[in-house]
Amino acid sequence: MLTAAHRAVIRDTLSAVGGAIDTITPNFYRRLFTAHPELERDLFNRGNQAVGAQQRSLAASIAMYATAVIDDSVDASSLLERVANKHASLGVAPEQYPVVYEHLFAAIAEVLGEAVTAEVAQAWTALYWQLAEELIALEAGLYRRAGVAPESVWRTVEVAERRQESPHTVAFVLADPDGFPLPEFAPGQYISVAVPLPDGARQVRQYSLSGAGTGRWRIGVRRDGEVSTHLHEYAFEGTRLSVSPPFGDIVLDSDPSVPLVLASAGIGITPVLGMLYHLAEEGQGRCVTVAHADRTRATHAHRTELSELVQRIPGATLHVWYDGLPDRYPLSDGEHRGRIDVSALTVEPDTHAYLCGPMPFMTGLADQLERRGLPREQVWFEAFTPTV
Repeated sequence: MLTAAHRAVIRDTLSAVGGAIDTITPNFYRRLFTAHPELERDLFNRGNQAVGAQQRSLAASIAMYATAVIDDSVDASSLLERVANKHASLGVAPEQYPVVYEHLFAAIAEVLGEAVTAEVAQAWTALYWQLAEELIALEAGLYRRAGVAPESVWRTVEVAERRQESPHTVAFVLADPDGFPLPEFAPGQYISVAVPLPDGARQVRQYSLSGAGTGRWRIGVRRDGEVSTHLHEYAFEGTRLSVSPPFGDIVLDSDPSVPLVLASAGIGITPVLGMLYHLAEEGQGRCVTVAHADRTRATHAHRTELSELVQRIPGATLHVWYDGLPDRYPLSDGEHRGRIDVSALTVEPDTHAYLCGPMPFMTGLADQLERRGLPREQVWFEAFTPTV
């Protein structure tokens, strides 16, 4: 149990651990993958490892959780929900946490050396196991609601339809090979897709669900990275894929009376489409403002579908910004040149905003919304970046 004495030690050593965390995390992953090469080959995204994104995510998560433990004003619940959902979509099991502990604390001891006294080791060990127990409990709930166990997360689906949505984006409609309906999903959730690569690795990536009718799922895949490139090159009608149930912490669950801003960029449009299908069926007539950013009309995946969906929702408006559209081409209704400008949107004080796209896009847009009076706690981000 994490005691008051442990918290005092963590408070006193947080700056030292935090200052070395960018050295500790690469050391940890190097140790982990040396002892368990199957984790790098079959579980962790190799692309994220290669560019250091996974290491940075782990470092930031440890620092945030440790800060929350010693500072009651810091809330780590959203971090825990995000990590737990990602873990559940990968089939992470409780018995994997001791493996992480072994190699993480070996890395801490090597990097910090004599600074890791018995007292310091005990405090940070208690912190780790409190974090682990919280995640294990959250993950158990997610597995229970999905009706699976960690070892039975993966199921086989079949590509029922493949459609080119833009030069670099393909939409895949997925169905059960035996004709049974696939489970329903909440608007905003995603699935993991695992594919075998030519070198024998099994790599995994998450894709938002964008709606495909009852009993089917649809994902949008931009050609980027090993898994997405594999799907572009080898997944066609009849291809079978290994996927997880729907998971995800950023779901549209606002009260039907709450105004919404749904903003996306590029392939970030896919979870927004799932939300719009839900709103079209809801039929409540609440204020819905949809904003999308893209390079040109040609790169705008699901362009016609987005417009038609917004028209089906009473009280909804659509704004699209193209930052690569030449001046010689006239603009249609709702189109703009350049980057998203929040001053063109309807933003009421009680608006809930859901953003999906590259992190610079989302943080910039959140800053604009904040200047319009919308606090950060009313803004939700969906970025498919690594988690611990």
